[in-house]
Amino acid sequence: MILDALPAEPELRVAQLRELIRYHNERYHRDDQPEIPDADFDALVNELRRLEAEHPDLVSADSPTQSVGAEPTGLFEPVRHRIKMMSLDNAFDDEEIIAWADRLARALGREQIDDLWFSVEPKVDGVAVSVTYEHGVFVQASTRGDGTTGENITANVATIADIPHHLNPAAAPFPAILEVRGEVYLPTAAFAEMNERQRQQGAKTFVNPRNAAAGSLRQKDPSITATRPLSYWGYQIGFLEGVEPGSLFDASTHAQTLKALSAAGIPVSSEISVVQGLDAVLTHSYELETRRHDLGFDIDGVVIKLDDLALRDQAGQTSRAPRWAIARKLPPEERSTLLKAIEVSIGRTGRATPYAVLEPVFVGGSTVEFATLHNQDQVTAKDVRPGEQVIVHKAGDVIPEIVGPVSPSGKRPPVWIFPAACPTCDGPLVRLDGESDTYCVNLDCPAQRIQRLCHFASRSALDIEGLGEKNVERLVEANLIADVADLFDLRAEQLVELEGLGDLSASNLVSSILSAKKQPLSRLLVGLGIRHVGPTTARDLARAFLTLDGIRAASLDELAAVEGVGPVIAESVRRFFANQSNEIVLNRLSQAGLPAPEQVLQVSDAETLPLAGKTVVVTGAVEGFTRDGANEAIERAGGKATGSVSAKTYCVVIGEAPGASKVTKAETLGIPMVGADVFAELLATGVIPSAP
Repeated sequence: MILDALPAEPELRVAQLRELIRYHNERYHRDDQPEIPDADFDALVNELRRLEAEHPDLVSADSPTQSVGAEPTGLFEPVRHRIKMMSLDNAFDDEEIIAWADRLARALGREQIDDLWFSVEPKVDGVAVSVTYEHGVFVQASTRGDGTTGENITANVATIADIPHHLNPAAAPFPAILEVRGEVYLPTAAFAEMNERQRQQGAKTFVNPRNAAAGSLRQKDPSITATRPLSYWGYQIGFLEGVEPGSLFDASTHAQTLKALSAAGIPVSSEISVVQGLDAVLTHSYELETRRHDLGFDIDGVVIKLDDLALRDQAGQTSRAPRWAIARKLPPEERSTLLKAIEVSIGRTGRATPYAVLEPVFVGGSTVEFATLHNQDQVTAKDVRPGEQVIVHKAGDVIPEIVGPVSPSGKRPPVWIFPAACPTCDGPLVRLDGESDTYCVNLDCPAQRIQRLCHFASRSALDIEGLGEKNVERLVEANLIADVADLFDLRAEQLVELEGLGDLSASNLVSSILSAKKQPLSRLLVGLGIRHVGPTTARDLARAFLTLDGIRAASLDELAAVEGVGPVIAESVRRFFANQSNEIVLNRLSQAGLPAPEQVLQVSDAETLPLAGKTVVVTGAVEGFTRDGANEAIERAGGKATGSVSAKTYCVVIGEAPGASKVTKAETLGIPMVGADVFAELLATGVIPSAP
């Protein structure tokens, strides 16, 4: 349901917003089929709250701002909660968290709260579920529903391996009644594996982990739920009865209740921190946000809770949320916006890639105006059309992409047709048999030329500082360069005539180009853009043949015999060097003095180096090194750099924002892990530094 017209009268807009919010609440909570991104829903709720604050006479008891969740679906028998299962108020920035802290201080009759302790927890994007134990035995599980009444999903929750049917006797004595509130969710790795199984079986795949978890819990047949790799975390004790004084559950703080739950065998998050004061709360919430994609599960916020249970009772609650807690929502990773147009870009190989031109939207921590659409088949499968609202996804540094249209209905705009001609050179666009990609087959296409030059100058290739896409375009438009060999004929006095290049920048650019002559053969091979030849294969070829002429003269069998090459890459290399136009450019590069010799260690020398015979994996960013630079440093120290962790790995270097799967595998295999701050020491000594 999308209503485009926005009435000016507050009472009409309030009525419209309430209708929209109720509709989307039911799609999300009751049907598990949301039609709009969470951030768009939050925007509707925030607008309604603002209007109700500006016009108190419009507030009503049945407003969505005063209620929780949605009414039960009727699929399962109802369960009335002993204590209302509430929602949380949201904050979207530091100012709103500070305002919440001020309200909390007033509720507690205090001037400030900096001496109080708070729990900072990840807000898992799953399904809220209440689990009840009687004298340590699992008896019931229910959904939140509308906060007062949920649905009985005991049989389904009983299939979740994380839910103990009997609590750990070591934590006894248990309360007569213990109600635990928590979240059922799908870990990201388990979700990916489940979707892959669905694809292999020709079954429906799931849109995201949250919807998959919710759908799994609503199965009438528990055996279906049992096939889904669901997990559970308890985050709160909802109700207690019959607690023995002095027992683990006779707690005065939230941290103590979580400790009791963990001792009893109920999983709780390992990412929870208990900190003092608002500054520490903000610091730890930032820290969780920076790691949101490495946690192994989806989060959409950070929950901040007052730790002292007695003070919680004093703070009280509103009709829908406790005053002692708040959820700091993280930057949205999905938003809807207008798809203004679909255009096509041409890459260095001639591949024609469609991309979306969007009405600017803030998503994933930045404003997005363009998003990839990959290829013709993806545009067709997603059925997105210029002139419609679409959902945009962006997670961290991931390239933005279009998920699909926002619930299209009624008369739709025309289907977008992939162009038959290149938008740059007007040459034919051709889709090869058996391939999903379409190509401009005109080798003189200016767009291809610019992208080839940019790739040649990129950090992983010749690393020519100052030669970005804008300067490449200026040089091509001025007819100063047409291929990579032309770069080495440039003079500073030619460049100063170009817009945006003064004396100093022109001189620096020429110096940077001349410095590229010192790059070894492997870097040149990367820069040439030979299909299938990346940095690793380029180093293998360079070490096997030592010189550019050696590779040019090598037979197909000799190339294929190189470890890591094989027949497909060998054929690609031979085809590149057999091309007459490429041969002319290569001869000119040789005349210009490229490349520098490849540094190859003799076996006898390598055996004496610090990391001789040792395999090292680097994950995350290491200060002072590019990814390839870190791997090259390992190899110069005699080691082998790989991208995957195995039982043969000597150690794993953990940089900034490491890959969660590599860390998990290292932990599972017992492989030593060291911080990026001791990487230099590891390279120099070959010894894994001991922890301080």
